[in-house]
Amino acid sequence: MSNQQNSQYQNRSDQGEVIKNGVLKYLRYWVWFVLGLILALIGANLYLRYTPKLYNSSAKIKILNKSKGLELPSSAFIFNRSNINLENEIEILKSYRIIEQVVDRLSLTMRFFEEGNVLTTEIYRLPFKIEKKVANDSIYIGSSYTIEVRPDAFDVTPSSTNKTLVFENHNSSKVDHNLPFDLSLAGKKISNEIIGKTYIVRFVPITSVTKGLKGAINVSMLGKNSDLLKLNYTSQSKAKNERILNMLIDVFNQDGISDRQDISRRTIKFIDERFIRLTQELDSIETGIKDYKQDNNFLTVESDAELGITQRTQSEKELFDLENQLIISDLLKETIEKSNTESSLLPANIGLANTSINDLVNNYNTVVFERDNLRTSAGENNPQVIVLNSKLKDIKTNILESIDSYSLQLSASKKQLEAKNRRYKAQVFSLPTKEKAAREILRQQAIKESLFIFLLQKREEAAINLAITEPSIKVVEYAISGGAPISPNSRSVYLLSTVLGLLVPFGILYLIFMLDTKVHGKEDVLKTSPNIPVIGEIPDLKKKKNIIFNDPNDRSALAESFRILSSNVDYILPVKGGEKGKVIYCTSTIKGEGKTYVSLNLSLALSSINKKVLLIGADLRNPQIHTHIQEDKHKPGLSNYLHDIDYDWKDALIYGFDKHPNHNIILSGSIPPNPAHLLTNGRFKKLIEEAKQEYDYIIVDTAPTILVTDTMLISQLADATIYLVRANYTEKNLLNFSKELSESGKLKNIAYVVNSVGASKSYGYGYNYGYNYGYGSKA
Repeated sequence: MSNQQNSQYQNRSDQGEVIKNGVLKYLRYWVWFVLGLILALIGANLYLRYTPKLYNSSAKIKILNKSKGLELPSSAFIFNRSNINLENEIEILKSYRIIEQVVDRLSLTMRFFEEGNVLTTEIYRLPFKIEKKVANDSIYIGSSYTIEVRPDAFDVTPSSTNKTLVFENHNSSKVDHNLPFDLSLAGKKISNEIIGKTYIVRFVPITSVTKGLKGAINVSMLGKNSDLLKLNYTSQSKAKNERILNMLIDVFNQDGISDRQDISRRTIKFIDERFIRLTQELDSIETGIKDYKQDNNFLTVESDAELGITQRTQSEKELFDLENQLIISDLLKETIEKSNTESSLLPANIGLANTSINDLVNNYNTVVFERDNLRTSAGENNPQVIVLNSKLKDIKTNILESIDSYSLQLSASKKQLEAKNRRYKAQVFSLPTKEKAAREILRQQAIKESLFIFLLQKREEAAINLAITEPSIKVVEYAISGGAPISPNSRSVYLLSTVLGLLVPFGILYLIFMLDTKVHGKEDVLKTSPNIPVIGEIPDLKKKKNIIFNDPNDRSALAESFRILSSNVDYILPVKGGEKGKVIYCTSTIKGEGKTYVSLNLSLALSSINKKVLLIGADLRNPQIHTHIQEDKHKPGLSNYLHDIDYDWKDALIYGFDKHPNHNIILSGSIPPNPAHLLTNGRFKKLIEEAKQEYDYIIVDTAPTILVTDTMLISQLADATIYLVRANYTEKNLLNFSKELSESGKLKNIAYVVNSVGASKSYGYGYNYGYNYGYGSKA
């Protein structure tokens, strides 16, 4: 395999190990994740149980085209696009005027609630009869009343007075009170299910309810080119949702029908007013005919010549039609001039033969409807409303000008017909004057009768249109409600709680790991100092009482770890011919990292394999070896030897362990004021040289390197330096200090030992399977 392939394989292996360690790092705290998940699910269950449930109801309607008559296909028709302004219809549907009618018809100013042990829920109706005694528009301020159901009575407490009123036999109609409602069972027996329950009745001003309902109802278009509207409403009661939406549909439909019926009503009113005048005129004409005939003894009219009569009859018929049109034009003009505002509708289809005037009248009424609908939803001062008012004035002016022009045309035609009629009359000039006068009177009578019959016909047509007015909408789907509440959504809540139950512990652990600057194991050391070997990892055994390698045959994890360390130490010691003893320093960056503990147990581990070992306490400032062997801190030792040239170091030897006959200890002795001066006076070197001749290993427990320079002053005497790093104690940035000491040569042959591994479980090491493989946990 090539070097490149080896490198790629090693990179993949390292990445896999990093991922594995990252996963194991979090899985060590699986209890946290399980606890977080349990708490999150409990919280979700409580939230779902005590949160009010909201239900959504929806309905669909189609807006019908309100245009009249047949129309030629337009571009909107060709491309299947509606000419209905749905945005305007939505504004009308949600207008304050429409919503207020819904509130009034359903008496939504009175709301009902049921008290639970924890949650108070809104309900659509009470399980007993309640009759409101006040009108909706007379409720000006909000009020609340608590109703407690007892087996034999209702207890009602107004929130304003907190004075309880008791209504025996569950009936308030027979008791004088000032409550805005009456309660009764309506002939039913009290149900055991409602005994002991408490209900709340709240009265809210109609303006507040209308504004709230106006904002809560949502109306939207189902599609871009669709005439369908979808209505949505959400509350705690399905029945309330459905009744509100259905009532809104009915009110909106009736409002549209009423708008279209206004034209028919105004036409009927116009014709009724004209009937009064026509009746009076016909009575006057008939009376005149009777008087004329009586005064002139006029009974019959003799026929004229056949040709003259035919021509005269045709001419008179044409003249009759023209005069009829003139009268209708004058009547329409009179009506328009009497109407001082643009809000009034004009009578349509009254028999005027001019198509242009009829189209202008229909256009005027259409603009009035458009202006009224827009003014209802947008207000009087809306720019579009102002534009439409101006448009109405222009149309009215055009109608008057058209009527004047049409009247002039009729007058001119009438003059021509009268001239022609005079020629015909000359043919029958021989007729008596009496006959001529009678015919004039009869012609006037015929005109009035014809106009009367015509208007009567138009009135019947308007009445029929009023009775059969088409609806303004088509209900596609009345209000229906979903089975499950839309809020809270149990699936989403449980899913979110599960995610949070896992993310919160993960986030806390991630934050802890991110802020953690401690060394936890071998990997942390090698990342900072990859060129300095790690020759041992000592497990954390603080909870155990016996942490000293007393028994050479001990098979515990402690003993095995130090046996491995003693074996690894031999590999870093240099091979020197002619020298017997090897000098090993044990030091650390700061105190508390376990150098005394490791140096003592390392010396015992070497002694257990029949090696002569000397442990020297060279930390003259803060000695700790005496604490492990129950000796006096001030017992003569190294400091005494260094200070007194007559003191023999062999006199300071201690045999602290019965089972380790080859193990000796020299304590630090009395704490001197000048440790650095003593260590450099030459006697320490002499001690090391002499000890090498008698011992296989000399283990020196030195002072921390970052605090004092004692260790560097004597570092040249060491064959190897064991540098202690304590897991979950030593800061990672302190490793740079030991790295600099190695690279600068201030300490010789450095090798790391990681102490108390297992105090943090970040990397997932388990020492029992390693150290106790094939052995019991104890000897």
